[in-house]
Amino acid sequence: MCLPHFFLVLCLWLLVPSPTFADSRYKPGDQVMLYVNKVGPYHNPQETYHFYQLPVCAPQQIRHKSLTLGEVLDGDRMAESMYRISFQKNMEKETLCEMKLSVSQVEELRKAIEELYYFEFVLDDIPIRGFLGYMEESGFLPHTHKIGLWSHLDFNIEYNDDRIIYANVSVRDVKPFSLDDVRETLSLTHTYSIRWSSSSVTYERRGDRLRDSSFFPKSLEIHWLSIINSMVLVFLLLGFVVIILMRVLKSDLARYNLDEEGSDDMEQGDNGWKIIHTDVFRFPPYRSLLCAVLGVGSQFLALGTGIIVMVLLGLFNVHRHGAINSAAILLYALTCCVSGYVSSNFYRQLGGDRWVWNIILTTSLFSAPFFLTWSVVNSVHWANGSTQALPATTILLLLTVWLLVGFPLTVIGGIFGKNSAGNLDAPCRTKNIAREIPRQPWYKSAPVHMAIGGFLPFRY
Repeated sequence: MCLPHFFLVLCLWLLVPSPTFADSRYKPGDQVMLYVNKVGPYHNPQETYHFYQLPVCAPQQIRHKSLTLGEVLDGDRMAESMYRISFQKNMEKETLCEMKLSVSQVEELRKAIEELYYFEFVLDDIPIRGFLGYMEESGFLPHTHKIGLWSHLDFNIEYNDDRIIYANVSVRDVKPFSLDDVRETLSLTHTYSIRWSSSSVTYERRGDRLRDSSFFPKSLEIHWLSIINSMVLVFLLLGFVVIILMRVLKSDLARYNLDEEGSDDMEQGDNGWKIIHTDVFRFPPYRSLLCAVLGVGSQFLALGTGIIVMVLLGLFNVHRHGAINSAAILLYALTCCVSGYVSSNFYRQLGGDRWVWNIILTTSLFSAPFFLTWSVVNSVHWANGSTQALPATTILLLLTVWLLVGFPLTVIGGIFGKNSAGNLDAPCRTKNIAREIPRQPWYKSAPVHMAIGGFLPFRY
């Protein structure tokens, strides 16, 4: 498959909704598939494991759902459940399975409940979350510690005509199954109930219902008026400072650009940063590294801007799990041309001639540190059996995207940047001999400034 065909297939796979996101319609009595997804501690949603890793009701042959790249990156591992749900059909105390738990399995459930593990199911692209069990601690002397497992779940599903609008799980009228003082094999029966109710919410507005009923605490509330007020204030202050500096520096820059004859006498009255004005625009010794940093920064700026624009256009919704991850991967591959163009263009302006080396450094500047950090994190997830660990097929897919799309676009952008580069027009001249910088005391060194600058924000 040639590169344009591969790129077209990649865009369609990442952006076009898959059949799992289709507008699902049901008739009375139709089977509605409920997928089990993941479990994890409530206070650390990034630590997730597959639901069937716990001693719970599981089919003999686990069949996983086909997922998109964004869902895999988000840690989703959906599999078909044993729940039998029929559209608009109420069910009471249906038996899910009968289990015999060993002492070690009971202890595993107790540990999960003590760590406030939650579970996540998916019904018609609607996430359903709840807690595995119940924990109660009371008294000081004597101290009581009770652990209970929710062996029965009540599913409440709302529908409008032939579409599902909302679903949740409740244990309000359920008594937990006690797991205290278990010393032998435990027999346990899991049951569930299904209750359907009509809703006036339209299918197009069901996403608003999900956003209003968040399972996790809303730690971030956006105050748009405060944000707009702060942005206007920052832009005004920045504009005033720029105007003042330009008016002050205009005469100084004109004086600095005069002939060298008599310039030493004019510099006698300068102080502060103006003393080194003849060395500010001197070409750095590590120009390739500087240009690579500038190119990668421009790519991240374009990447962030693209994601914000897609969010404002409403391309992401709560039903498309991991859609923003897929968009980030695609935009990163597309914006590689930006990093190649900016870094190569500026590199030629600084007088560099090894632009191929600059392209390689630009691509590796982000890839190498990110790959090393990701390798450590992914290895830790893999060793602990977390769903946050990427499968080998996903890793190969990401490498293929970078090799067949990202790197070629970086080279193409570098070629255009090299050909369109001109001469660097510095605001003031640079002397041939660099000014000698006196040795600074230890308390003015960069490590001390970095340590103090990083400590002060955490002081208050």
